[in-house]
Amino acid sequence: MARVTRRQFVKRSAAASTAFGLFTVAGTKASGRVLGANDAIRIGVAGIRGRGRSHIDAFAGELKDQNVQVTYLIDPDTRWFDSRKKSVADLGGNEPKCVLDIREALDDKDLDAVSVATCNHWHSLITVWACQAGKDVYVEKPISHNVFEGRQCVRAAKKYDRVVQHGTQQRSSEGRAREIAALQSGKYGKLLVSKGYCCKPRWSIGDKPTEAPPSELDFNLWLGPAPEQSYHANLVPYNWHWFWDTGNGDIGNQGVHEMDVARWAIKDSTLPKSVWSLGGRFGYNDQGQTPNTQMAVFDYGDALLLFEVRGLVANKDRGDVPRNVSNEYYTTDGMIREGNFYPHGSKTGEKLEGPDAHVTPGGTFGAFIAAVRSRKPEDNNADAETAHHSASLCHLANISYRLGDVAKFDKKSGKLGDNKQVVDSFAALQDNLKAIGMTLDEVEYRVGPTLEFDAQSERFTGDGAEQANVLLTRPYREPFVVPQDV
Repeated sequence: MARVTRRQFVKRSAAASTAFGLFTVAGTKASGRVLGANDAIRIGVAGIRGRGRSHIDAFAGELKDQNVQVTYLIDPDTRWFDSRKKSVADLGGNEPKCVLDIREALDDKDLDAVSVATCNHWHSLITVWACQAGKDVYVEKPISHNVFEGRQCVRAAKKYDRVVQHGTQQRSSEGRAREIAALQSGKYGKLLVSKGYCCKPRWSIGDKPTEAPPSELDFNLWLGPAPEQSYHANLVPYNWHWFWDTGNGDIGNQGVHEMDVARWAIKDSTLPKSVWSLGGRFGYNDQGQTPNTQMAVFDYGDALLLFEVRGLVANKDRGDVPRNVSNEYYTTDGMIREGNFYPHGSKTGEKLEGPDAHVTPGGTFGAFIAAVRSRKPEDNNADAETAHHSASLCHLANISYRLGDVAKFDKKSGKLGDNKQVVDSFAALQDNLKAIGMTLDEVEYRVGPTLEFDAQSERFTGDGAEQANVLLTRPYREPFVVPQDV
């Protein structure tokens, strides 16, 4: 692809904003094809660098025999076009069209679906636009950057009768489904605490100066729904995760996978009665904003959902605390972990036994294609509503955290309550900080308020609700607006 100048980028963006203005507001072009069993499914991959490469490999390669083609590559950064175009040609045998703006691809009536692997702040807007344009959507986790956006995705999928499947892969794991079925069978007691861990190494990203963006990157288009701001190299290509305007911290990055499983374990759960969170960005001073250490507690009435984020792990120079990305469940009779049940007082686990559980086979990408062809809701392993509820838990935890006060945390204050797993989780956070040489007497945490939440209206109630409800959505930049009316 020929090198494009910055001036050409600006002209293209302005033209695109004008040309697609009616579409983005009205969504009048919904006209998805009716696909026969032998029809090709033509997919556009949006966001083609990191996770997007896996999307290309799956749709152009692994699913090629199911008559799936990648016909568009969409990214505001043209540096990846040549290599990814070659990948599609090598795997699928066709040459995709490369475009900067998702709206150009959505305007193509021959495109059937969009696979979204962009930054978090673009996930929902592309999902809504795609539904309006009559396209099915595979969207990476989290489906949303905030709670409002997720609900709009659900509404758009329903209104336009589109398949929207979420990239929380464990929903497509038969083994995980059997584990949840065994837990919910009652054979191992009543669930009291469903816990998720997201403990991956998240060390300092340093500081990068503001500067002109690379000539190959349309930074205005990259920002999209996010506030206008100066470019720095910690935003593109990956560390945007650790800034509130574009990411959701590790609880909404890796953590949403384990959060989804933790909520799945609480039968028929949607959103909680209350949430509180604490944490901080410890161990270094850098440009990042989101916590590298966080704990969140969600009240579901009969059960708690407990979540633990520790990013100061797996670094021998700073304390060799192991990484841990997993789930476990505490019941009246014992604890379940990694497919085994440990009765109270026993260190020996017994293999879980329970009813069979079905998921649509083919992994998360294969299940999406199956649902696109069948149009059966039951073939979608992780639909928009499932995605919205699980992603929203990450957002609710972050809202409590962001509204918190910074102070030395005294566990005797009563904030932890008397739940053993909650107390143990806080102790694990402390042990992690001690392992990297921090003196706990001097540690100041951001301790969030306990916020009451109404799952039906998806609004906070009670003390602190006014401030908290502001953070359920965000101001948007025209024309990159997640609409109130989808």
